[in-house]
Amino acid sequence: MLEERYLELKAAEKGAVISILAYILISTLKLTVGIWAHSAALKADGLNNFTDIIASLAVLIGLRLARRPADDDHRYGHWKVETVASMVTSFIMLLVGGQVLISSIKSFLNNETTRPDPLAAYVGIFSALIMLGVYFYNRKLANRVRSGALLAAAKDNLSDAYTSIGTAVAIFAASLNWHWLDNGAACIVGLIIIKTGLEVFSESAFSLSDGFSEDLLKTYSKEVMTVHGVRQVSEIRGRTYGANIFIDVVVLMDGDLSVNESHDITEHIEFILHEKYGVFDTDVHVEPYKESAF
Repeated sequence: MLEERYLELKAAEKGAVISILAYILISTLKLTVGIWAHSAALKADGLNNFTDIIASLAVLIGLRLARRPADDDHRYGHWKVETVASMVTSFIMLLVGGQVLISSIKSFLNNETTRPDPLAAYVGIFSALIMLGVYFYNRKLANRVRSGALLAAAKDNLSDAYTSIGTAVAIFAASLNWHWLDNGAACIVGLIIIKTGLEVFSESAFSLSDGFSEDLLKTYSKEVMTVHGVRQVSEIRGRTYGANIFIDVVVLMDGDLSVNESHDITEHIEFILHEKYGVFDTDVHVEPYKESAF
């Protein structure tokens, strides 16, 4: 199971590399054309994609470090490096988003308006098509290798495609003398960067503080109760290490079961949670079931 997961993480790195190359291309193109065409919206979108380069690099580094085997200081492995990298990325996104937003607001207050060249809009459309292609590739790869980090990156690819389309529409409108729309689009892009950064920070903080979905725990508990020989689930806890889910569950079984019989049941619980829900590791503790006196 461990070797299989390492191979999946290695395969997921391809998606991160493709994202990095795509973001380098479109951020360079947007920033260059945005400056030349006097488009605040395209420049803001280019900065947005620049933060995505850093985010994708963080995912790539996290995936690689996460494949390091467990050692004396990291008994559960290095899976959480991926989550730490995501939190660092969120800080960078918040910083860039804030700078874009403040710059756009200053332009509004100073009544700075420009008529961007329509070429900037075509760059936005071209970028959107590239990011849609990257999104579909990464989503398919993420589902195949069961990588939560790559799936999150794929969702970011899709949001960037939408942002590029919105930027293109705003630039077209601004080129037709609706000048305020260019700065308005830049403000929206800044807010999108901040919103995404806050979401990444929230998810990372939740994982690093050992938060876990109660709905998933209820689902796992119901599944364990379907296993023959389990009389009751006394306690169940979950935590995540990177994209890997670890479950600790206490089950009650009849006290007259042999050690081998109890062991077979625990093995089945581990198997079904892994195969059906992708749980990386399940630690099952067995206690004797006692009939209630009432």
